[in-house]
Amino acid sequence: MQQEEKLKTAATAMASDLKVQTIGGAEKTTNTVVDMNAVQAFIQDWNAMSTKAANLTIQQYGPPNEATPSRLIWYNNGPWKRTIVYRDEIPHDFPQPHTDVIENYINYTVPPEMFSELAKFDGSVIVERTRGEVSSRCDMEAANILALNLMNDIVTGRLDAEKARNVYCEVTSAFMLNRPAPYAEKLQFEVPKEEKYDTDRVMIADELIEQGIEKVKDIINPNQNQNTNYH
Repeated sequence: MQQEEKLKTAATAMASDLKVQTIGGAEKTTNTVVDMNAVQAFIQDWNAMSTKAANLTIQQYGPPNEATPSRLIWYNNGPWKRTIVYRDEIPHDFPQPHTDVIENYINYTVPPEMFSELAKFDGSVIVERTRGEVSSRCDMEAANILALNLMNDIVTGRLDAEKARNVYCEVTSAFMLNRPAPYAEKLQFEVPKEEKYDTDRVMIADELIEQGIEKVKDIINPNQNQNTNYH
């Protein structure tokens, strides 16, 4: 990529950042739903656990808002910002062997210093700092509810990773035996409805920013600074 094109790309990125931060619109959700015949055509060849997760989610929330051969996606379903059921399974042995096939997302800001502790707790709890999201990916929604409740306990200082892992095992056992397990049944904390992005801070040299600004102007008004040459 030539320097001119690199600067144009950087300028476009800067213009997009300015637009999103001033008027919003970073993420658009799909409000329509997919025809169930199309959904069934996609999932008919999925493995057993993925198919089960898909059917259970459909039973609870209705048809997905988006569907591809590799995933089904719901927006703003129940307590979730987004739910994805995947065709492709990820093996996971905590707290017992299973495959991760369903991921549930919420708006949640995690301080960077807590990332390592959450990673020690559960590798399928995924923090996206810039987007201001946390998700949990497991074999069923109840496990994700449990993981996110414990994530919140870690972030707020109620538990450390090791204690949270022990609680996870205890609650999972209770849930599987049909004993009371509120931590696996409902989120126990208030989930923000609005996105809160962590945009970090600018560290690029002023000269490059100025060149980027000039390119933004060129993109918006391509003929403004163009010299006319009749020779």
